Amino acid sequence: QLSLFRFTVKRPFSTSHSSVDSKEIKKFQLLAHKWWDEEGEYAALHSMNDIRVPFIRDTLLSMSSNYNLGNPLSGIKILDVGCGGGLLSEPLGRLGASVTGIDPVEDNIRTADRHKSFDPVLAERIQYKSSSLEEIVEESMETFDVIVASEVVEHVADLEMFIKCCSQVLKPEGSLFITTINKTQLSYVLGIVVAEKIMGIVPEGTHEWEKFVPPEELERLLESNGFSVRSVKGMLYNPLSGSWSWVQSRSLNYALHAVRAGAPPRPHATDTLPETGVQQRSATAGTAG
Repeated sequence: QLSLFRFTVKRPFSTSHSSVDSKEIKKFQLLAHKWWDEEGEYAALHSMNDIRVPFIRDTLLSMSSNYNLGNPLSGIKILDVGCGGGLLSEPLGRLGASVTGIDPVEDNIRTADRHKSFDPVLAERIQYKSSSLEEIVEESMETFDVIVASEVVEHVADLEMFIKCCSQVLKPEGSLFITTINKTQLSYVLGIVVAEKIMGIVPEGTHEWEKFVPPEELERLLESNGFSVRSVKGMLYNPLSGSWSWVQSRSLNYALHAVRAGAPPRPHATDTLPETGVQQRSATAGTAG
């Protein structure tokens, strides 16, 4: 979703506490009631579900040997970071997952809560919280099987801190799914000039090209923070048909799946536990909130 996780210092290095940009909150508050208008400002995110939901579902099923046909994601705990009005949380909940959606804009959470209340099944499976990622790290260490951050990292100023927080709340061998926009000349022309200023596919001022993230940079940050990147796929939006498709090129939008490193092997009684990368990250990353 179009999230507001912007940190106070520029990526990738930070010793500062992170925070949410108040200007961005005001901007998205104005649109909070429009999340479920499929023809409105978030139409492209509605249609993105046609490819991002199967991508998440099929990837998770390929990693598991036992699942329920009716509820294929039953028993899986998912954190939807920057959930907005719940556009991605709801279809994941319908697949049987237990979903926690967080967003720092309270009006977004109110919209999401109101919408899920119409479906008693979703009301049980999804819980929403007005919060940023760093604010829930301490209470949610190694809690989730899956994190989805869809259209979020291009709003993050301290990307490494964001990834460290993801690592901390994911269980060992948990999956992280990201969709975002590459930082290319083409993405500036099509993603900002055409999409925002000419066609109005997304509200003007939604994106800053300087904050777009090349897949190579994202892969490097993930690998250096204990993740193994499993796949990176190009995505393309057709504004005429209003539909998304998978493409070979990653020069505009792309989707990424990464897996957090597993738990270190348990030592024998006579051994001492070595300092592993996971342990060091847990000790040094701390919480940002």
